Amino acid sequence: MANIIIVGTQWGDEGKGKIVDFLAEFADIVVRFQGGNNAGHTMVVNNEQFICHLIPSGIVQNKTCFIGNGVVVDPEVLVGEIDYLNNKGFPVDSNNLKISEKAHLILPYHKQIDIAREDKDGDKKIGTTGRGIGPSYEDKAARKGLRFVDLIDADVFCEKLKNIIKEKNFFLQHYLSADPLDSEKTIDQYSGYAERLAPHVADISVAIHRAIKKGKQILFEGAQGTHLDIDHGTYPYVTSSSTVAGNACCGAGIGPKEITGVMGIVKAYTTRVGRGPFPTELFDVTGDLIQKKGAEFGATTGRRRRCGWLDAVILKNSIRLNGLTGLGITKLDVLGGLETLHICTAYEYNGKILHDFPTDLKTLSGCKPIYETLPGWPEDISKIDNIDDFPKTTRNYLDRVEALAETPIDIVSVGPGRDETIMLRNPFL
Repeated sequence: MANIIIVGTQWGDEGKGKIVDFLAEFADIVVRFQGGNNAGHTMVVNNEQFICHLIPSGIVQNKTCFIGNGVVVDPEVLVGEIDYLNNKGFPVDSNNLKISEKAHLILPYHKQIDIAREDKDGDKKIGTTGRGIGPSYEDKAARKGLRFVDLIDADVFCEKLKNIIKEKNFFLQHYLSADPLDSEKTIDQYSGYAERLAPHVADISVAIHRAIKKGKQILFEGAQGTHLDIDHGTYPYVTSSSTVAGNACCGAGIGPKEITGVMGIVKAYTTRVGRGPFPTELFDVTGDLIQKKGAEFGATTGRRRRCGWLDAVILKNSIRLNGLTGLGITKLDVLGGLETLHICTAYEYNGKILHDFPTDLKTLSGCKPIYETLPGWPEDISKIDNIDDFPKTTRNYLDRVEALAETPIDIVSVGPGRDETIMLRNPFL
């Protein structure tokens, strides 16, 4: 029996959705443990692309999927996603999708506040997706949030919402200069979601505990990446939840002794969406080439991703923070055709060499990457299904990443499809 956590090691968009989809074959249950619909996990099945924002990627492998208490859920988005998958031939019902009764709701005022704040902040905005994730987590911490257990009790939901919406409307109108919300309209809208989603609501912690006792294998799926973590990321240019592996236990309701491995997904180069420091960012034709060849656009927002060389400093930071037992390398094929490749092994700041990722953004913004240069490969490796068949320079690149990380590479992805994945070690075996 194995229970594995999948996390991103960079700033998100590492290809976790594809790896979760691939590994779901060996799992019985897939659990999403944090974030909201600001995440977009992309899978390619039979040459068709599917994007999930809330439902765990394992749903397209016909696995039982849980949305944990650490996730903030927009019921409108969730209902739309259920309908989307059903229409695509992937049945979603109360048997294969369960939602934690403790998961917090994203409500219309959360989205309205999110957007109005960004507009008010202008050039100083964080660059959120505007989907209400941050304001929902704020209410959770302030003990003013509404949960699914409230949603499915009409009387409780109505009473709580009316009290909260008075405060939110005052804030929207008098501070953010935004339109107020109609509580009755919101109640009517969400009563429909309650009726639709009530059969899915369950105590996920108990369900996971029972599954583990029966010897079931579980895959825990994170959203975003380590350096968007609310505590350990490039604050304030981060997400509103904890993205590291330790939060899988908190966000799903299990103890750490049940976890048997943690795989970190790392893109063969580095990308970032939105604002914030990015030491290895490329502003030249190479960066443009990687961006175009890698189709680097956000799955949720469609925003162009900033691209740069692989940064071993942030990778090693992720390895420490998450306790990684293995790595999954994605988009290795995108580097094909480049004459030389670079890996950042340290930073230079004011004449000092830094080997650890700095917390201070002023320091990080002033860091210059120190690179190792390796030869590239001209060959197209996307059809190769055995690592021994890679060009020597491709193997050398992977060997160097593994040596710098001091962590074994378990999976190498050379394309978006399931069949474009090479497994060196199965974490479930």
